[in-house]
Amino acid sequence: MKTISTNTSHGGVQGVYSHVSTCTHTEMTFSVFVPPHKKGETLPVLWYLSGLTCTHANVTEKGEYRKACAEQGIIFIAPDTSPRGPDINGEDVPNDEAYDMGQGAGFYVNASQAPWDKHFHMRDYIETELPALITANFPMADMSCQAITGHSMGGHGALTIGLRNPDRFKSISAFSPIVSPINCPWGEKALGGYLGDNRAAWAEYDACALIESGARAAHILIDQGMADNFLDGQLKTHLFEQACAAAGQAATIRLQDGYDHSYYFISSFMAEHIAWHGAHLKGSAV
Repeated sequence: MKTISTNTSHGGVQGVYSHVSTCTHTEMTFSVFVPPHKKGETLPVLWYLSGLTCTHANVTEKGEYRKACAEQGIIFIAPDTSPRGPDINGEDVPNDEAYDMGQGAGFYVNASQAPWDKHFHMRDYIETELPALITANFPMADMSCQAITGHSMGGHGALTIGLRNPDRFKSISAFSPIVSPINCPWGEKALGGYLGDNRAAWAEYDACALIESGARAAHILIDQGMADNFLDGQLKTHLFEQACAAAGQAATIRLQDGYDHSYYFISSFMAEHIAWHGAHLKGSAV
C-alpha cells in the first residue's frame, strides 16, 4: 500500500492510498478517514460506495462526512468505482466514451464476459481484497463492526453487498440507489455486458431480487430526492419499497422533497446517515 496524501481534519486523518489489486490486476486508489481516538482504541467502519463516473475523490471532497465521523468515532472508507488504466475497456466501448459502462461504472459485480472478466471484479475487491488490506494496515479498524452506504450505482452496491453479507454489516443505507438494475436501462446495459444474456445470473446483483429470494438485513435506510431526474427511469425506489413490504423486510425509505441526485443532496443528509449507522454499530439504537 502506498500513501498518496494525508491531511488533518476534525482532529483525525484523511488519507488517500493506492495499491496493486490482485482482483482487478490494476492499481486501485481509495480514501480512509480515521477520526481522533485513543492509542490502542478500535473503531467501527463505514464503507461508502460511489456512483457512476465517480472515483474515491467525489465523496472525499464533497461528502461532508468528517465532522460527523469524528463525533461518532467511525472510520470512513471510500473505494474507487472500477478498475482504471489505458485500454482497460473492451474494444466495443472506447475509453471514456461511455459513462455507464467500463471505467467509472463497475457496478460492484464480478464480470464473467470477455473482455470485462479480466479486470472488472469489483465484488471480490469490495467484499474480500480491500477489507483484508484495511485489516493489515489500519489496526484501529474494528472489522467485526462494519456498516455500508453508497450513492446511486454505489447505493445499488451497498444494498446488494449488504444483503449478501448480513453477518458482516450491522446496517445498510443508501442515497438515491439503483434498487433494481434488472429493470432499468443502466442496469440492463451493465449487467448484460458484464454477466451475459442469462438474466438469472443478474439476480444476485439486484436488491429487489435478493429480497424476493429471502435475503434480509437488520437495518436499512434509504433517502431519495423527489426532484431527482433519474428517479422514474433508472432508480425506481418504489420497486424496493414494494419488495420489502411483500417480504416483511423492515426498511426506512424517506422521500425528500426538492432534492436532486447531486452531492448537494448527499451532503445534506450524510450526518444523519452516519449518526444512524453509529447507533446500530454501537448497539445504542432504540
